[in-house]
Amino acid sequence: MTAAALTGLAPVAATADTYIATNWLAPVHILNEQPYQRFAEDIAADTDGDIAFEVYSSESLVPAASTMQGIRDGVAVLGVVYPGYSPSELPVNNVLNDLVFTSDDAMAAALAYTEVGLTNESVRQEWRDNGGIFVGGYATPVYNFVCMGAVRSAADAQGLKIRTAGGAQTDWVESLGGVPVSVPIGDVYSGLSRGSLDCTLTDPTNLDKGNKFWEVAQTVTTLPMGVVIGATYVLNPAFWQGLSEEQRGTLLDHMALGIARTQVTYAADVEAALEGSRERGLEIIEPEADLVSALDTFQTDFVEGLPQASVDTRGVADPSELIDAFLAAQDAWKEKLAGIDRTDPEAVAELIRSDIFGQLDLATFGM
Repeated sequence: MTAAALTGLAPVAATADTYIATNWLAPVHILNEQPYQRFAEDIAADTDGDIAFEVYSSESLVPAASTMQGIRDGVAVLGVVYPGYSPSELPVNNVLNDLVFTSDDAMAAALAYTEVGLTNESVRQEWRDNGGIFVGGYATPVYNFVCMGAVRSAADAQGLKIRTAGGAQTDWVESLGGVPVSVPIGDVYSGLSRGSLDCTLTDPTNLDKGNKFWEVAQTVTTLPMGVVIGATYVLNPAFWQGLSEEQRGTLLDHMALGIARTQVTYAADVEAALEGSRERGLEIIEPEADLVSALDTFQTDFVEGLPQASVDTRGVADPSELIDAFLAAQDAWKEKLAGIDRTDPEAVAELIRSDIFGQLDLATFGM
């Protein structure tokens, strides 16, 4: 199977009933455990094995950057895709990933991306052009400052060496008078401990999981500096088209729960990481008004300039309508989520089923 996969000749099914899914993250990562491992167990049980997935993790089937190609070529029928790894193939999706530097609600961002990805023709066409069907997305937790010293005000950031992931993060740090540093996230721990970095922009789950920044950092400033989004589920078209309408509905029902579980778990893990950090003696800092104001001003200017910047740097047609559609969807999802228990995956999943997947015509969608 592995040899065949590398040449793009692997079949979409391992057996008559078991299909291949690829996830480049470790099995215990939230974006694998919740929407893939648990999803695979649940749908196999629910369908008595009529729809079953074997999940290949940790890039064991295809590398992260090649996932889209693997889905297109039938190496896998399902996979998680991060558009940032394919900027030339997915420029429209990357406009949205630029935009979510302004997001302050990860769950609303994830559901807005899911909705827009299923309803906006330019986004849908981009996935089709790359040989996949987008079904739903994720958003990481909101990014904060994790630092060695206290960053309370805008002045506190001046001159600090701050690790960023590029793009708007870099421009934002420069606007504060900080020094953006581009290093792999795996080098941040040593950078903080040795003094080559003063801070990093990161989501708080990196405090206690994986990178364990709480072992070296001293403070967390809870300034909401956006999220990162990606596709939780991208399907091979031939696989989807070979399913009955009933099977498609069952698949979407379980995917709704997978998306919900992912975002609920992310939120719970943020709270646990911040509480654990307090217990370890890290100072959790609320940003002062001038720092909040500086971010608001930067984000407003960023959104205003994003359409032209996207045309210039990403080579897309004017994305103003797409940007407006996403921001409107994000605001709408904040309101919808305010009416349910956001800690209950089933409640969130039911909202996804009714307000997103329930609006699809399963006879024609993805055909």
